[in-house]
Amino acid sequence: MIGPRDGRIGEDGMRQPNIVLINCDDLGYGDLGCYGSTRNDTPTLDRLAAEGMRFTDFYMASPVCSPSRGAMLTGCYPPRIGFGSFDGLPVLFPGQRLGLDTGETTLASMLRDAGYATQHVGKWHCGDQPEFLPTRHGFDHSFGIPYSNDMGRQVMPEGMPNWPAKLAEMGIAIADEYPPLPLLLDDEVLEQQPDQASLTARFAAESVRFIRANHDRPFFLYLAHIYVHLPIYVQQRFADASRNGAYGAAVASIDWTTDVILTELRRLGLDDDTIVIFTSDNGSRARDEGGSNEPLRGTKGQTWDGGLRVPFVVRWPGQVPAGAVCSEVVSSIDLLPTFATIAGGELPARAIDGCDVSALLRGESGDPHRVFAYFRGNDLAAVRRGRWKLHVARDGEPVEELYDLVADVGETTDVAGDHADVVAELQTVASVVRDDLGDDRLGMDGPGRRPAGVVTDPHPLTTYDPDHPYYANEYDLTDRG
Repeated sequence: MIGPRDGRIGEDGMRQPNIVLINCDDLGYGDLGCYGSTRNDTPTLDRLAAEGMRFTDFYMASPVCSPSRGAMLTGCYPPRIGFGSFDGLPVLFPGQRLGLDTGETTLASMLRDAGYATQHVGKWHCGDQPEFLPTRHGFDHSFGIPYSNDMGRQVMPEGMPNWPAKLAEMGIAIADEYPPLPLLLDDEVLEQQPDQASLTARFAAESVRFIRANHDRPFFLYLAHIYVHLPIYVQQRFADASRNGAYGAAVASIDWTTDVILTELRRLGLDDDTIVIFTSDNGSRARDEGGSNEPLRGTKGQTWDGGLRVPFVVRWPGQVPAGAVCSEVVSSIDLLPTFATIAGGELPARAIDGCDVSALLRGESGDPHRVFAYFRGNDLAAVRRGRWKLHVARDGEPVEELYDLVADVGETTDVAGDHADVVAELQTVASVVRDDLGDDRLGMDGPGRRPAGVVTDPHPLTTYDPDHPYYANEYDLTDRG
């Protein structure tokens, strides 16, 4: 393999940069100091923004995690890769038969083919069956959990939907509660029911180990935090210093981990050779746990902007202007084509939806007519072009509401009655999206959809054994995400 220290030079005269992609879980638009938070302490992330570019209008492709993560990895809207719905469920669950199809090109497989070492650390949530794990999708190695941290053995709160029972009704082979939460090393279960408060520090250590082992070649590190998804277990030192309870402590832990990685890059002299990207998989729950999507409307699971618009910061010294703010419409599905351009990788043979936004990273202007489609499951819920966002459905019911996201970022005032021409134009845009990707609400199965991966005999990765020496036989917090 050849890399930037071995002399691989692209057509633009640039060496292949290392890429560190940090993705949080349920972190909201208003949770960082550089995005206006006064609740949480984020000095490292604020410095990252000051030394790089902060995006104000960056969107994940779904307001919930499995579709969001699959879309980011493949450059595709969730329905295109069969990730809009999972046998009627919104996300993937333990032991489910579905996952990311191995025929899809991911960020990791594209970069590995371009000569990169690749590592996944943290949460995966694109399928827990062996065929769907990170090592089958371009990652040389993986260390983390296969799905959300509330999908282990945990006290069941009153009034919470009994997902295990629903899964059992569907024939998914689990008992009346989730199996022990697995911690995986590559494809093997390393530990069950791990100490969740220790995981972020272990993820940081694994990230540093990977960077050190591959400092002399181009590398791609995908660090997917379990924070701030519920339940939140944190180290006591962060809890003691927090002004925002466990939530603020988890945000501080994320900030600390970022500092660990940046410090290691500086120590190895890799600062100028490394792109560091920070984002979140969807908006915050923003209820009473301490999160914020301010000044946006809506929460995780919704197609108001608070469900999909998230923090996005890019730092690349000497390439991305320091202290820049970009207000162009950009999405996670743009990462794959952008990385392909920057790293000299090849685009997938299959259709994707993302755009190369490498020019934006240099401070240039983008496409003012860029369209972004908001999906909830396989339903098209809204479309945005420029400053205008048209809602076409909500909770399975048709709507026609128009918002000016420049003048009214909080989506407070429907102006459809004042702009019939804009509504008509965006309804045409919505029709074009449906002609390709369909719309389940209207009974449309788009020709551009591809199926998810399927296994015929799925099994959970773990089963409960009362004689096993678990760290926690059952997690004691009742919070679930």
